Amino acid sequence: MTASASAADAPRLVARGLAAGYHDRRVIADLDLDVAPGKITALVGANACGKSTLLSTLARIIPAQGGTITLDGVDVRGIPRRRLARSLGMLPQQPTAPEGLAVAELVARGRYPHRGALARWTDEDAAAVDEALEATAMTEFADRPIGELSGGQRQRAWIAMALAQRPRIMLLDEPTTFLDLTHQLDVLDLLRRMNRERGTTVVVVLHELNLAARYADELVVMSAGRIVAQGSPDDVITPKVLADAFALDARVIPDPLTSTPLVIPVPKGTS
Repeated sequence: MTASASAADAPRLVARGLAAGYHDRRVIADLDLDVAPGKITALVGANACGKSTLLSTLARIIPAQGGTITLDGVDVRGIPRRRLARSLGMLPQQPTAPEGLAVAELVARGRYPHRGALARWTDEDAAAVDEALEATAMTEFADRPIGELSGGQRQRAWIAMALAQRPRIMLLDEPTTFLDLTHQLDVLDLLRRMNRERGTTVVVVLHELNLAARYADELVVMSAGRIVAQGSPDDVITPKVLADAFALDARVIPDPLTSTPLVIPVPKGTS
């Protein structure tokens, strides 16, 4: 299955008039978003602009303070959590696991939404876990406790759990945190492969603009809880948007390898 072949069947995740935040602090107000179905969308913006809040609200981890979020036209507030998790998977920015839990046990938890309370472990469950471990280069660590792993290895274990869930839409909050550049590329290559081969819709928060431009089909640029630009990397990564959203003086040139936009910051004091 390719992303283009499955576009007609790709899930539709839509926010209208969305307000979100924490307790009495509102971070997002009156936000409209149509997640590009069957595509990779990267949320980018300066720190504290609302990217993680938006992602957590879309995943129903934190409740919306106003507006609606629908999945295929159905308000997510009315979808039972287990059924929602079959379609919508979320990897938060700083996940935690019980002490002593092994990698394989963590990854197996990704199968929870697909199994009833008394359901037996199936060959399909085992295959999904094995595939996720292999895809993230974590097979050799399957029996290792999570607490004994490096930061990058832990991150890959959590990504493996999200992969084993096999959701139709995957939301990932800074999945390349703690990873060196080689493993950042490995993770983003993996997400692109999932998108292209399975048609999985991916929404990912990224800080590195050049990687976002290289891997995403669509960019959503946020500033102060609002969407200030949305579209293809070529349309969105412009000196004006960079100045408005990041207070960054930069030049934008074609990446010599991919022809995607490449951001070159201008050092202060350079004319």
